[in-house]
Amino acid sequence: MSARIPATVVTGFLGAGKTTLIRHLAGQAQGKRLAFLINEFGDLGVDREVLTGCGIEGCAEDEVIELANGCICCTVADDFLPAMQQILAREPGPDHVIIETSGLALPKPLIQAFTWPDVRSRLTVDGVVVVCDADAVAKGLFATDPDAVQRLREADEAIDHETPLEELFEEQLGSADLVIVNKADCVDAAVRARVEAAIRRETRPGVPLIWVEHGRIDPKAALGLGIAAEDDLASRKSHHGDGEPHDHDDFRSIVVDVPRLADADGFAERLEQVIRDHDLLRVKGFLAVEGKAMRQVLQAVGPRIERYYDRPWSAGEGASGTLVVIAETAALGKPEPVRRAIVEATRS
Repeated sequence: MSARIPATVVTGFLGAGKTTLIRHLAGQAQGKRLAFLINEFGDLGVDREVLTGCGIEGCAEDEVIELANGCICCTVADDFLPAMQQILAREPGPDHVIIETSGLALPKPLIQAFTWPDVRSRLTVDGVVVVCDADAVAKGLFATDPDAVQRLREADEAIDHETPLEELFEEQLGSADLVIVNKADCVDAAVRARVEAAIRRETRPGVPLIWVEHGRIDPKAALGLGIAAEDDLASRKSHHGDGEPHDHDDFRSIVVDVPRLADADGFAERLEQVIRDHDLLRVKGFLAVEGKAMRQVLQAVGPRIERYYDRPWSAGEGASGTLVVIAETAALGKPEPVRRAIVEATRS
């Protein structure tokens, strides 16, 4: 065990704060050599760009490998294994590997990949860390009425009362070794108790739950758990049998080019309404703002939008911005109205 490199799987639904957490952990590495594997749903590699643009030593370009436009839980043989071989071939090798899954990924197939002989001899799953968005859970994003759904299940377990979002929520929490409830500053004490109850319904007994703001957690609490999760697959409940195919037909992503903005604040206000009108789950990317030499990062979970400047535009960048939009397929079945509405929102 001591000879194997620990790997932490960081998972959680779209916009929960996984990349923010990883940026914080990278900044608190204290000399450890970290390697990062970032998996995204969609063509635009926003999370890798956010991570490498943070200016933190250890988040250099060659330390971060991205698997874009795919799901790591579906492509372990084609994508995950070659990426891990690339990481393990480095000299000197990493002290710890951090894997950020897509917000739509199922953790269990990825954990199972660590049982493969050529992986098991070199790596172990130190722990599965699930990041939850406190405000999103409080607002019932994952189940319209969690209590009502639970009552229906108890009345007739044979009936499928789940939505795709709820199923993902349960899958991720069912594999958790640690739950980090992010954005604690967005909810009060009464709501916090409700959020904890909703999360604990889906976790295994004894799984710790830690509340944080902006992903700030002591690395000692998240890394070095020593779980060896690949040896404990049976206890991690799942809606999908081992090896059962899994797809994301319920969700879709598009990329929208955004012209250089004269009024970034006004655009954000109008974008919030577009998100509401079209029931968009996630919008993230980079904006070019007139008079600003730095790129602006935009992150939206539902209609809640956060923006900040992270780094100067590189040569050849900055003429325009780009956003990736993720929603249930029903909302993005015809993407052009969404694309047009976002472009229209850039006009003051």
